[in-house]
Amino acid sequence: MENKYENVIKKLQSNGMLYINPGLERVKAVLKHLNNPQDSLKCIHIAGTNGKGSLCAILDSILSNAGYKTGLYTSPHIFDYTERIKISGQNIPKSDFAGLFTEIYDIAKNNDINLTEFEILTVIMFLYFKRHNVEIVILETGLGGRLDATNVIKSNLCSAITEIDLDHTDRLGNTKDKIAFEKAGIIKKESPIYTYSDFEAIKNKAIECSSKFILVNSNVKDDYREAFKLKGEHQIKNLALGLKIIKDIFPDIDNNTIIEGLKTINHPLRFEFFPCKNLIIDVSHNPNGIKALRDNLDLYYPNEKRRFIFGALRTKDYKSMMEILFKEDDEIYLCEFSHPQACDYEQLKKSTDFNVARYKSNKIIKADKLNIICGSFYMLSELFTKDFIFSN
Repeated sequence: MENKYENVIKKLQSNGMLYINPGLERVKAVLKHLNNPQDSLKCIHIAGTNGKGSLCAILDSILSNAGYKTGLYTSPHIFDYTERIKISGQNIPKSDFAGLFTEIYDIAKNNDINLTEFEILTVIMFLYFKRHNVEIVILETGLGGRLDATNVIKSNLCSAITEIDLDHTDRLGNTKDKIAFEKAGIIKKESPIYTYSDFEAIKNKAIECSSKFILVNSNVKDDYREAFKLKGEHQIKNLALGLKIIKDIFPDIDNNTIIEGLKTINHPLRFEFFPCKNLIIDVSHNPNGIKALRDNLDLYYPNEKRRFIFGALRTKDYKSMMEILFKEDDEIYLCEFSHPQACDYEQLKKSTDFNVARYKSNKIIKADKLNIICGSFYMLSELFTKDFIFSN
């Protein structure tokens, strides 16, 4: 079965599928052949530039602790595609993933429907959750919202929109207002929308859909803050948003259950500290995320000497990211990795005035300074094995 899974991944990463093509028609067509499994699922639909993965993790942990059978769909993955699709915290088995991929791939091929990588993953997710009788789906958009493959759902328990900032401007627009319009596309008729991002585009879409617009502030009680596993002041907004959704949509969940859920959140490599290596890994990959990382470093580790390992995609504003992140006395390594859109060393070096060096894969990280790895999801699985990062 391992060989079957590996063959499926090769197809999924082929040039025929590894591209972005916004639109809902192809996904709808394939789902129709599968009797529209998404229509019977109860979803919380989440969009945003930054923070949506954290919000998903918060909601999933609380609901799982409350006894719900949850389905969690997030992207991208760090080490393996199966990380993207979970039931009650457990990754989809590789055998199930391979079987569903083959079933869906054949339907698409036989009906001349060319699905992208993200589209076929989305169909796998809906079908897997339907067949395993998931009670609540926490559904993260991949890109934008309005034309994102996840937006084939006709209704939801609620929508949520996290941080709005400039990212994917080539596809979503070059202003925050335009991006907010795309994110607001997930709002459904007469279903509440929760957000801490106060944009007219979101309010206007809520009015159009006769949906209650709920603007959430960042006031969180101390007992929730103390229990909250995710580190970083920027996460408090996501915590407040998650708590408001839980209290409104699931009022029977008591405080003790919420607190236990906050203690057991699983959302790795978001400002995560590994003491034995004096290492922080943070998958921030745009200027807004990097600003949060910089602020958290200054807050939690103000006096530590720092060593950065940074890599980025060409599609990101990597120059601004480096301007925000680095200081004169930092030790800086720039990293190449094999993603087709990854920056090479020279591109990165030309975009900063600081003294830098090339990072060589598997270079031993000494614990004499605070080590920070950041800039792209995609470089981590290439630089390090899962065992290296999570072992003591």
